[in-house]
Amino acid sequence: MMTPIQYQRALRLHEARRLIIGKNMKAADAAFQVGYESPSYFNREYRRMFGNPPGKDRKENLNLYNV
Repeated sequence: MMTPIQYQRALRLHEARRLIIGKNMKAADAAFQVGYESPSYFNREYRRMFGNPPGKDRKENLNLYNV
């Protein structure tokens, strides 16, 4: 079970991931767009949720979709 804050964080991170991978947006720009003020905090949260930092996650997933 997620708390409301955890749910909101997950939504923001998933939206940022969609922007980074789907729209080829820079991680810092996506972070600001979904409401993070600190790119370093965003990177930590992103890595915690998805297992990789945004740049590496983007490269791996772009390779999957651009085969």
